Amino acid sequence: MTTLTATDARKGFFDMIKGATKKHRIYHIHHKNGDVVLMSEEEFDGLRETLELLSIPGFRKSIAESVKQMKKGETVSLDEVFGNTK
Repeated sequence: MTTLTATDARKGFFDMIKGATKKHRIYHIHHKNGDVVLMSEEEFDGLRETLELLSIPGFRKSIAESVKQMKKGETVSLDEVFGNTK
């Protein structure tokens, strides 16, 4: 994350928009009245979706259990799940 002052952000605003949208950069902008963050809408939506998923009761536990199963080799192939699609 790049940190800069509001004055510097104003000078480079359009470059920051390109950086956020094309290169997934996140900017922390400091101002005497408070700090803000500039990020792409795609990054923001992803963050909101992650927060929503993590708020589901039992979700973290389910993911942790799935990771354990994967590490133990307790997996199935796509063919086993969906059948042979050929």
